[in-house]
Amino acid sequence: MERISTHQFITLGAAVLLGTTFLPVASMVTGVAGRDSWLCVLPGFMVGIPYGFMIISLLEQYPRKNLLQVSETLFGKWVGKFIGVLYITITGYFGGLLLGQAGDIYQASIMPLTPFLLFSLGALLIVFYLIRSGIEVFARFSEVVFPVIVIALALNVGLSIPRIEQEEFMPILSEGLKPLFWGGIKVVPFAMEYILFLAGLVAFLPTSKQELGQLKTEVWWVISLVGILNTFVVLIQMLVFGPAETVRLVYGFLVLGKMVEVSRTVAGVESLFLGVWLGALVIKVSAFFFAVNWGLETVFSLKGIKWNIAVSAVFILIALRFQRGASLIREIGLVDNYLILPFASVWILALWGVSRWKKGNGFL
Repeated sequence: MERISTHQFITLGAAVLLGTTFLPVASMVTGVAGRDSWLCVLPGFMVGIPYGFMIISLLEQYPRKNLLQVSETLFGKWVGKFIGVLYITITGYFGGLLLGQAGDIYQASIMPLTPFLLFSLGALLIVFYLIRSGIEVFARFSEVVFPVIVIALALNVGLSIPRIEQEEFMPILSEGLKPLFWGGIKVVPFAMEYILFLAGLVAFLPTSKQELGQLKTEVWWVISLVGILNTFVVLIQMLVFGPAETVRLVYGFLVLGKMVEVSRTVAGVESLFLGVWLGALVIKVSAFFFAVNWGLETVFSLKGIKWNIAVSAVFILIALRFQRGASLIREIGLVDNYLILPFASVWILALWGVSRWKKGNGFL
């Protein structure tokens, strides 16, 4: 079985967690938290840390097993398989929706006359290559792409500073703490997306005592880093656009790219940021494609190129179902809030709790 190093775990995890979150996050949290939206981004991501620790704890008890296999061990064969079917369904549907974003954003932003299907197929071809190459190649791809994404985000934020309206920063906490709580709830599903991927990825992680301790530290760093990056993304949009316009602009970070000027000679660099975003999208879609594959192999013992092609066809059909941006964004939000969040949070907590209980009572 393939293995990835602890360093690859950091970059791969951060790339998957960051994924496409930096585009819609500002609009989502500002809609409920208003001017203080930037304050609730990091706490929302940090909810993923204890769940990450639970998964590493389960890895320590069940080395070389993904959490679908652990579910069958702890809950029994049929309950475990039911959980596996839910896992496959949720990750497959969400992966298809994310693939649809490629067609939506590129068609709406720079190539309105190009058919939606071509963008989705182009992204899927890259994803398919990564899937066939294996998890180690995927991790290496993330090692290359993730630093580029971070640099692009930093440049976009830095070059937007001259357009800041300082009065948009104040007042802080004018509506109290309650909006921060609801804003944080909007962010938690992003962390749960990462947790779903990590539930399958654990089978490829090192299991020595020293490396397990290192993995827990790296989970903390991955989630904190992505939370901080997204905090700056939300803050810069708040300071440039104000709360009302930030809510209206679903992809406000791309709008910032259009506004960027360098010495009045270089402007409209949103195409560069779109290229970077495509790399982030490919990583996120690949992560959920891998998750579906792990589920199919664990639950139904199905693997091989014909099943990869079948999953690709399903992803494309889901993407084509939601070609309008508004319906696509709404569907992604529904899946995040009503499928991924409850499923991941309850499943991992139940696994960890039952495992601890059985170990304490001498069943393990």
